[in-house]
Amino acid sequence: MNYELINSREDAVQIKAWIRGVGIEDQAKQQLRNVSKLPIVGPWIAAMPDVHWGLGATIGSVIPTKKAIIPAAVGVDIGCGMTAVRTTLTAGRLPDNLRAIRDEIEKAVPHGRTDNGGRNDRGAWHDIPMESVRDWKTHLEEGYKKIVGKHPKIKAANNANHLGTLGTGNHFLEVCLDEQDSVWVMLHSGSRGIGNKIGTYFIELAKKDMEKHIRNLPDKDLAYFEKGAEHFDDYVFAVEWAQNFARLNRKRMMDQALAALLKAPGVPEFQTLEKAVSCHHNYVTREVHFGEELFITRKGAIRAGIDDLGIIPGSMGAKSFIVRGKGNPESFESASHGAGRSMSRNEAKKKISLEQHAKDTSHVECRKDKDVLDETPRAYKDIEKVMQAQSDLVEIVHTLHQIVCVKG
Repeated sequence: MNYELINSREDAVQIKAWIRGVGIEDQAKQQLRNVSKLPIVGPWIAAMPDVHWGLGATIGSVIPTKKAIIPAAVGVDIGCGMTAVRTTLTAGRLPDNLRAIRDEIEKAVPHGRTDNGGRNDRGAWHDIPMESVRDWKTHLEEGYKKIVGKHPKIKAANNANHLGTLGTGNHFLEVCLDEQDSVWVMLHSGSRGIGNKIGTYFIELAKKDMEKHIRNLPDKDLAYFEKGAEHFDDYVFAVEWAQNFARLNRKRMMDQALAALLKAPGVPEFQTLEKAVSCHHNYVTREVHFGEELFITRKGAIRAGIDDLGIIPGSMGAKSFIVRGKGNPESFESASHGAGRSMSRNEAKKKISLEQHAKDTSHVECRKDKDVLDETPRAYKDIEKVMQAQSDLVEIVHTLHQIVCVKG
């Protein structure tokens, strides 16, 4: 047994936490306890080693619910996740000037702040590529019209202009080397502005729904929709649509990043090897566990069923891992989604200097300015300890070290 029990209340389900060697903050413990009291939750909650405080529900938690979903547990970055591709390139075939590679990727993939496609939105397309238009019309437009037809407040600017864009915060795009010096391209992003609108809108609807039923909640952000409720089916449809948007967004970005890498001066022709590794880590899905169909919300966790391939990144100066799931039933076949924050963003900006950031990322071609201090390695837990704490959940297939990192 590699987990610890951190809840023993009679009016709540157990919390099984894979936190040995990494610990857990008191705020996050309390959030987990709040969730454990909900009548829709069970048979228990699983907390991953990267667990830390979040809005409503703890980031790094796996929450099984019975015929109900908690929108704030899914969050507003619906479908956030990762994809990674190994190429035939090796380190020795890369140019000495990695800045040229970073420049090409930054030109090919819009990144940074988003205001839903307004005039000053540097995080969106201004001239939308035909591939993004095609993906929108083929896979997304019909579902979007269905969603905004019933819930017009969700309507935003042309959302095709976010397909193939990175965003900001902890989203990134990296060029990495594995243990054999093979070159990988890896990225992290989600459903962008439209996912945020869908998440925010339905979180508020759930709160209003709870008020109608006069429910006593340990935290108002834990409001939920039960199956049969007025907005339950609409939320399920919208969240699945946003998760599909996120997956297509990552695919489109990967194509753009690979093309940019090939275009960079001094980079020879290459191919990609095998199928891309791809996984959500902020989503809800239907699964059967212990003979019961449940909604499994992974808020900062990946699926780690037997032989499932997944990605667990460190920070912008630490190693990352391609992993294979062990199918541990106690974690609902899940594992961590990363290292997990050890400092809040504001705390990191106050406590960490530019000199420390430059030292910790000296081996990486990346931004070295004050606006990325909240994402610097010292703001995160030790990824090695995180991996040790979940050795019964996943096995390491590849260890990646980034050499180029693009941040929003």
